[in-house]
Amino acid sequence: MTEYYTWIKAAHVISVIAWMAALLYLPRLMVYHVAAEVGSPQSETFKIMERRLLRAIANPAMIATWVFGLMLAYVLEAWHFGWFHAKVLFVVVLTVIHHMMVRWMKAFQKDRNTKSARYFRIMNEVPALLMIGIVIFVIVKPF
Repeated sequence: MTEYYTWIKAAHVISVIAWMAALLYLPRLMVYHVAAEVGSPQSETFKIMERRLLRAIANPAMIATWVFGLMLAYVLEAWHFGWFHAKVLFVVVLTVIHHMMVRWMKAFQKDRNTKSARYFRIMNEVPALLMIGIVIFVIVKPF
């Protein structure tokens, strides 16, 4: 193992925590944004919060998660393990959800949201469920 393994692993965990925080918070903001009247000061504040959360935290954290995760996979030669394939599948789904959130944010920015608060409440749970699966794959390594 490389002498930098623990540093890469630490950077990966830090970036995952930041990314998950953003993925768990953004749909919650959108739940409240739905209730705000279009053009109201509250709606404009939500637009700023959503945009900043994505640009300053979620996007960089997602990129860092992928970069450090791939570095770890290379160091560990993880491509040979079933648990790794399952983890990558779940991370790909998280990435797709991240990009869905970007589209939702852009719809709110243009005052064109068509989704309900209930939709965002449900979508708020999906990253948490995927995270649980990822942690089980990495820690328990069931296959």
